[in-house]
Amino acid sequence: MLQLSFIREKTAEVIDRLKLKNFDGTQVIGEIIRFDDIRRESQKALDELQAQSNAIAKEIGILFKQGKASETNALKEKTAELKTKAKEFEIKLEAARKELDDLLVRVPNLPHPGVPSGRSAEDNEIVQSEDAMIPADGEYLPHWELITKYDIIDFVTGTKITGSGFPVYKGKGARLQRALVNFFLDQAIAAGYFEVQPPYMVNAASAFATGQLPDKDGQMYHDLTDDLYLIPTAEVPVTNIYRDSILKVQDLPCKNVAYSACFRREAGSWGKDVRGLNRLHQFDKVEIVQVTVPEKSYHALEEMREYVAGLLRKLELPFRIVKLCGGDMSFTSALTYDFEVWSVGQKRWLEVSSVSNFEAFQSNRLKLRYKDENGKIHLAHTLNGSALALPRIVAALLEINQTPEGIRVPEVLKSYCRFEMIN
Repeated sequence: MLQLSFIREKTAEVIDRLKLKNFDGTQVIGEIIRFDDIRRESQKALDELQAQSNAIAKEIGILFKQGKASETNALKEKTAELKTKAKEFEIKLEAARKELDDLLVRVPNLPHPGVPSGRSAEDNEIVQSEDAMIPADGEYLPHWELITKYDIIDFVTGTKITGSGFPVYKGKGARLQRALVNFFLDQAIAAGYFEVQPPYMVNAASAFATGQLPDKDGQMYHDLTDDLYLIPTAEVPVTNIYRDSILKVQDLPCKNVAYSACFRREAGSWGKDVRGLNRLHQFDKVEIVQVTVPEKSYHALEEMREYVAGLLRKLELPFRIVKLCGGDMSFTSALTYDFEVWSVGQKRWLEVSSVSNFEAFQSNRLKLRYKDENGKIHLAHTLNGSALALPRIVAALLEINQTPEGIRVPEVLKSYCRFEMIN
């Protein structure tokens, strides 16, 4: 959530920068300022009425001691009138605050000045490409044929148990999943991330704090009885560890890694993008999260970008990194890099990770602050990244490593899998 003080001080800049996300903020920003004016005027009036009431109360005390009953009663009547007026302003103040809160959560984060303009993924900017490992043209089966051939992932049984988008991993397929999770966790710990194992369900306050609510309400599975949400990513519970916190600057950055299952309704998804492992309702992911000071957050973003690139190199997967244009960015992000791996079976790029800097947007909702060396309190910056999401990584690994003898396991995973071939 944008800070109200910044919106008031930089109104024209806010409206102009939001255009990069194809968001016309003219009306909503105008309404925010209007209701904030009402809030301020109401609060000022209340303060003045309270001051008058306090002054009269002292005067009543003096008159009462002097035995001046008629003057005392007259002032008591005036106090009652002030209370009635104060009640009217309290109602006006509360209504303005509610309208203000409702409007503020509708405004997306401001994009970083380095974000390219554009309306869709076609306008994203390729900033790095490591595609030398893309094999020569040949006959490569897509992963959905490979998993059937080697009987390692069962979509039919998953559909029977739960529904489409909930596969059952079997035998070496299950072991490959576990191997990837452990590999990603070990790599993150070696890079200085502290492992946590968060809950898979969060309350509405947590979902609001990281920006899933109200923006992605319809994309999350919601238990109405207890008002809890299944997490779409470990980012939500891990970042909320720091909600309502004031950290010491010397303790920053805070770097966490977590494995979790992730749950997404993916309403409206259809076509080739949902076939096989391309898009699931439940999937495994290892997530990295950082909390840091504002002046170091973009250095942290580049560090995270290189870290994820290192994982893909170790898995021997051709990949490219794209900087998302304004129209393709999430509601909460200030700048996002997407990582895409080449699918030789589908002959297209598959997104496997997003690494984002949210600046103070989440922190303002989280009330996540830090105290500097001079004792001043500031909002921290938050970042997160997939490191990595498993389904499309598995799809790309199966496709690029297929041989006449079976599917070769990448060198870095052999000790984790404890087998070298899927056959």
